[in-house]
Amino acid sequence: MRSALAPAVEWERAAELLSVETPAYVVDLGKLEDNAIQIAGLAERAGARLLIALKAFAAWPSFEVIRPHVVGAAASGLHEALLAREMGGEVHVYSPGYAEREMDAILELADHVVFNSLTQWQRFAPRVREHGKVQAGLRINPEHSEVKVALYDPCAPGSRLGARLAQLEGADLSGISGLHFHTLCELGSDALERTVAAVETRFAEQLGRVQWVNLGGGHFITKAGYDEARFVATVQGLKQRHELEVYMEPGAAFALDAGVLVAGVLDVIDGPIPVAVLDASATAHMPDVLEMPYRPRIIDAGEPREKAFTYRLGGPTCLAGDVIGDYSFDRPLAVGDKLVFCDMAQYSMVKNTTFNGVGLPDIVLRSRDGSLKVVRRFGYEDYKNRLG
Repeated sequence: MRSALAPAVEWERAAELLSVETPAYVVDLGKLEDNAIQIAGLAERAGARLLIALKAFAAWPSFEVIRPHVVGAAASGLHEALLAREMGGEVHVYSPGYAEREMDAILELADHVVFNSLTQWQRFAPRVREHGKVQAGLRINPEHSEVKVALYDPCAPGSRLGARLAQLEGADLSGISGLHFHTLCELGSDALERTVAAVETRFAEQLGRVQWVNLGGGHFITKAGYDEARFVATVQGLKQRHELEVYMEPGAAFALDAGVLVAGVLDVIDGPIPVAVLDASATAHMPDVLEMPYRPRIIDAGEPREKAFTYRLGGPTCLAGDVIGDYSFDRPLAVGDKLVFCDMAQYSMVKNTTFNGVGLPDIVLRSRDGSLKVVRRFGYEDYKNRLG
């Protein structure tokens, strides 16, 4: 099935990117579809039901290439649930805390609603039972950390995410049909294997009372070297030992290497380290650069001093720390030059801001034949309407 498709874009050879008005996110539909096919094939071999987590990638004009390969979408609240319902298929919703005013709407949209704590479940259980058509789940905290960056570790000490075993002892879980756990962030199947072992050790009693388990996201399936055989063995073993239906909801794996951010040089400032000011911002347009932290690759650029000319790249906002990093180039940068930042589909469009009134980048779709289509261009009204 995969061999019948034309190869997805090789960004280094995509000369048409230089024609894009900057700043712009360019999402490659071919790569997005290839990722979806790879993930879906693995889920099918393992016997897992596949959702896409909208928290990582929700550029809905591209859903046409994802929808055939998933059973639905995982949402983090009401607005994502609305988008998931528009996408079609199953809608699974989890939030660390549901607002009273939104619960009725969520129950109308969702097939599964996962609660973060016993207190939230107890508060809304009567409404779930009255609705009658929604399967309720409970997120558990295996207290098993795999993520090294504390900001992204759901099992860090003091985490608010999920119920711990001590909180469930003696608790009435009638009405809960499934368990949800999420411990991963861009990790391999070895981390999933260890997490499943921790869950089975701590929550054996609860596993025996439910019909399904959601493995959450963070499965970096489309990264080179991912151990697919271990994933299949881990999921199949879990299903067989406990007679469970298994869901998985990767997000970043769908969008991995499926998008770039094209930025333009606005100014070049001489100094101890020459600075190039871009029309793309780390804090506003690629926040993971500062939060993760993460150094994106730039096509035809190298590490500092690797090439002849080294620059510090910064954004157009007034934040002193709006700095993407230091990069080197074969020739001096000049106003009007364009730089292509790689792997900018995941956690970019869904997290960007209009800080300082800086405009949001266009969203552009690239087809397999190389043609480009601007599907969204933002302006002043998008900034203004957020504020009143």
